[in-house]
Amino acid sequence: MALFRCNKCGHLREVASEHIGKSAKCPQCQHIAPIHDTVAFVEKILEKYFALQKELIKLQQTTNASDPLEIQVIDQPSGELFSLKDIDIHNTTELANDQQYQPIIEWFGAKKVTVKVNPKELDTTGFFDEMAVELGNNYEVLREVSEKIKRIQNKGYTNVHFQLAKKSQKHIQEIVNFCNQLYRFSFVAKCFYQKHEKIVKLTLQTAPAIVQFFNGTWLEWFVFIKVFNLLQEKHTPFSGARSLTVTLPNEDFHELDVFFLINNNIPLCIECKSGEFRQDLDKYSRLRKRLAIDRSHFILCVAGLSDEQAQGLTSMYEVTLVNEKNLIPHVEQLLG
Repeated sequence: MALFRCNKCGHLREVASEHIGKSAKCPQCQHIAPIHDTVAFVEKILEKYFALQKELIKLQQTTNASDPLEIQVIDQPSGELFSLKDIDIHNTTELANDQQYQPIIEWFGAKKVTVKVNPKELDTTGFFDEMAVELGNNYEVLREVSEKIKRIQNKGYTNVHFQLAKKSQKHIQEIVNFCNQLYRFSFVAKCFYQKHEKIVKLTLQTAPAIVQFFNGTWLEWFVFIKVFNLLQEKHTPFSGARSLTVTLPNEDFHELDVFFLINNNIPLCIECKSGEFRQDLDKYSRLRKRLAIDRSHFILCVAGLSDEQAQGLTSMYEVTLVNEKNLIPHVEQLLG
């Protein structure tokens, strides 16, 4: 048999022996290349291989003995946290770098807890983070839009409309702007505003990631971005992750919505709920104790929860409850 190897794209294939010494066009890139005798071709490859192997052995023998040590020292981590100081949180893949969240894995590892981080959950090059902040910053006004989209999507329908005639001009403008942004970033397929009747009509997307966003991951993004920005502004060293899966020593596993490790040793765990949460209060209380996290640092953020409810439930259960408005003041207080 003979071998055809393209020198341009590297395409390799066997051809009939009768073509040895001829040239042919590469079927992939159309570059013309010669056809070789298989045995002769392999002999040349082996000749080059052994020549390189001898050269490598000579280099290894002449290398100064201290060089490997120097290389090892250079390769060792400096002990400093992965720098997040200059990162644009709304458009980066740097958070998905395993060096960024490695301190979190090590912190849990010291407690014999295994952690899995999905780097895709830390990629902010999409628009989930921007829309989450837009929704969370004005949740009192936009809550109706978010919850109705969620309800219609869960029923399997794709059309929804909002009657705005009874609302103030300010709120109408805010809702219309939000819906236009949903369309601009493809969270909805169509957006039409009937100005005279003051009706917004939306055609919804059915992509799972969009459905999940309105089902609650918007709040996870909101919390993650807001706390990240706070820590970044205060020049506080930290690592952060969202949607972690932790497996305890007894093989029980849980998903943590948002987790930060501040100054390499202070945990901040934030669970997020945009719907019913009361059935999970006992679960979170037990989990906090098993992870040995201070009560003030294990937070349940419930969208739309009143300040009075948050304060009352915090005094009743072994976790700290906040809403989307007083989350950051609480974290600021923890930072001192």
